[in-house]
Amino acid sequence: MENKTLLSSLPKVDVILNDKSISSLKDIPRSIVLDGIRETIDDYRKNILEGSINSFTFEDIVKDALIKIKKKNSMHLKRVINATGTVLHTNLGRAVLAKSAIDAVVNIASRYSNLEFDLEKGERGSRYSHVEELICKITGAEAAMVVNNNAAAVMLALSTLCKGKEAIVSRGQLVEIGGSFRVPAVMEQSGAKLVEVGTTNRTHLYDYENAINENTGVILKVHQSNYKILGFTEEVSIEELMKLGNRYNIPVIEDIGSGVFVDMSKYGLTYEPTVQESIKKGIDVVTFSGDKMLGGPQAGIIAGKKKYIDKMKKNQLTRALRIDKMTIAALEATLRLYIDESVAIKEIPGLRMLTLDIETIKRNSKKLLKMIKSKIGDRCDIEIIKEYSQVGGGAMPLENLETYVIAIKPYNISLEELDCKLRNLEIPIIARIYKDKMLFDVRTLFEEEYRIITDSLYNIFQE
Repeated sequence: MENKTLLSSLPKVDVILNDKSISSLKDIPRSIVLDGIRETIDDYRKNILEGSINSFTFEDIVKDALIKIKKKNSMHLKRVINATGTVLHTNLGRAVLAKSAIDAVVNIASRYSNLEFDLEKGERGSRYSHVEELICKITGAEAAMVVNNNAAAVMLALSTLCKGKEAIVSRGQLVEIGGSFRVPAVMEQSGAKLVEVGTTNRTHLYDYENAINENTGVILKVHQSNYKILGFTEEVSIEELMKLGNRYNIPVIEDIGSGVFVDMSKYGLTYEPTVQESIKKGIDVVTFSGDKMLGGPQAGIIAGKKKYIDKMKKNQLTRALRIDKMTIAALEATLRLYIDESVAIKEIPGLRMLTLDIETIKRNSKKLLKMIKSKIGDRCDIEIIKEYSQVGGGAMPLENLETYVIAIKPYNISLEELDCKLRNLEIPIIARIYKDKMLFDVRTLFEEEYRIITDSLYNIFQE
């Protein structure tokens, strides 16, 4: 059929609008329905002119319009199923909250709260009071406060203690974190002047001491959480930096990154320094994230000596960086789980996934395999294979977690097409392609998601 004929056969908006399947969309705003129809017609017109469509039916257009309308009416930020095996997946929202944290958010968000009201005194209070005591109890710090992420925490600490002065940091610790944000850039925004010492792989105590002058504001130590330098390396310990700082009356700040409260080496993972250890070694200020290894909401937690934390609370920048009531609710509930480490390991999803034993993972993979095979076993090669999961979130970059995955190789659909269809489901499923197979890592799956994955694959292979 010629393009001119095809174009003339495109139905008008009103005709599609009056179709029974479209007119029955009573819960969707009319403006969204109209936009969806118009965009669908525009897409068909464009494809006709480009020669990619030779024929179509009215039903085809209605079907595509319905898909577009429902997509426009759905939330853009949505739940996804993480089948990648990366536990703290930055692109997928990092830490999944514990049930008690979710309940706390719902409770506080749906009603009024004592966010900045002291119930005992009957007067204005501080939003930091809800979590400060808990942070101090868990870490052993004198004082604490929370801002909206760890970059903000570092920036506030430097702005308060080092604005217009020099901050000494090892060259090997000038890391870049996600989204091309770099420690030097964060330092610049704080008003501190960066002074690099040492080399990429080796920094000595005398490097720091030689850089100290009358304009030195702080000594900054940044934990290399998202990469490792191996081989001929050396860095200065917190104890040595604290002795140097005390000798010259210069505060020492440590950006520890992931904020580990539990010694993960007890559970078979690579050792990562804990916040408690830094506090015990006498660090003046330590900053860390709330939504990585801690397993809570996005937040930047600052803990340490009271005299420094009190100064930060009075910094005008604090208001711009403060957290809201929902973050505080989720963080408080998460912190309460750490009062008993065994409860934290069990109840915080990220910690539970990281510490899963291999036999449990194998058992779960067999269950998922059986479910998928019963639905699409005749449409693809499907098997369980050994693989490795990752911690993610810039934590433990060298850690390979032994796991089992469901590996699928479709007969009549490409892996790229399958991946696209999975990503465009009502509940998107994010898996990973390795060589010639689609891998579903059960480590990062919740059991109730097995059925969703199975049914979704069945529907895709039925098309």
